[in-house]
Amino acid sequence: MKVYKTEIDSLLIIEPDVYYDERGYFFESYNEQKYAVIGIKKKFVQDNQSSSQRGVVRGFHYQVGEFAQGKLVRVVKGRVMDYAVDIRFGSPTFGKYAAVELSSVNNKQFWIPSGFAHGFCTLENDTIMHYKCTAHYSPHNERGIIFNDPDIGINWPMINPVVSEKDLNYGRLRDINKDFYYREYK
Repeated sequence: MKVYKTEIDSLLIIEPDVYYDERGYFFESYNEQKYAVIGIKKKFVQDNQSSSQRGVVRGFHYQVGEFAQGKLVRVVKGRVMDYAVDIRFGSPTFGKYAAVELSSVNNKQFWIPSGFAHGFCTLENDTIMHYKCTAHYSPHNERGIIFNDPDIGINWPMINPVVSEKDLNYGRLRDINKDFYYREYK
């Protein structure tokens, strides 16, 4: 597999080795030993899957405290533009984001450790996302940032995206509780 670092410390783009033949293809979407070698030494405790139509924006989501989640994200079907925003207080890249196109054609994965808010925009109908998470979902510890926060400045690939009411009611990056800090940030 190939591993690409982003401009933001800790975010990785992973391109697995895909083996094609007349039957189709095969690849390991996760291998604990191989991922540990590239620095992902987390225990995954929950897998999530979502389906969205073209133009849907989900995010930015994160959890706090002991429920802060690292996510290994990939697309099973379709295509998305995936984003991670650094919300680690004290980080030199706080408020910055990295983006990658994930698709069922390129099979890339995005490693988003805890300390980042995650969001994406679907670029095709019937897109299916899969997330491996390092902590269980906790509604009490769930937080978010409005997707179009001008302080983050993402130029989303859709004009009039479909966004849930819940996601539209999130505050801005500057409203995050300053007591919130991820111990994993060096």
